[in-house]
Amino acid sequence: MMQLAIINGPNLNLLGVREPHIYGNQTFEDYLTILSKRFPGVELHYYQSNVEGELINYLHTCMGKMDGVIINAGAYTHTSIALADAIAAIALPVVEVHISNVLAREEYRKTSYIASKCVGSISGLGINGYALAVQYFIDKANN
Repeated sequence: MMQLAIINGPNLNLLGVREPHIYGNQTFEDYLTILSKRFPGVELHYYQSNVEGELINYLHTCMGKMDGVIINAGAYTHTSIALADAIAAIALPVVEVHISNVLAREEYRKTSYIASKCVGSISGLGINGYALAVQYFIDKANN
């Protein structure tokens, strides 16, 4: 069975209540249940932290255990060279996901330090971006 880690960064624990006009009104835990049912052949391991070092430590634990990683690093996307270095270090395919279209938002959100370390980025397609990332890994494994 395929093993994928989904990692959410700062403030994504507030999905469903945080700026619903941008991020929607569904909690990630509720969405994860739907996602798990949609992809029964994939075991999803979910982790969220508001702390940069904890995200880095979790990425390290994925080495040798996961087939891939889906990460929404939140604001750390635009600030964390350390997170980019951790993604590069684990030698796993990583897909960057953003619920909102970061390129249509504030100027500082248009820079992603992690994008160049990822196999791809999905931005602006809402919470469904996670499902698209899971589907990418399934398609990649079947080719």
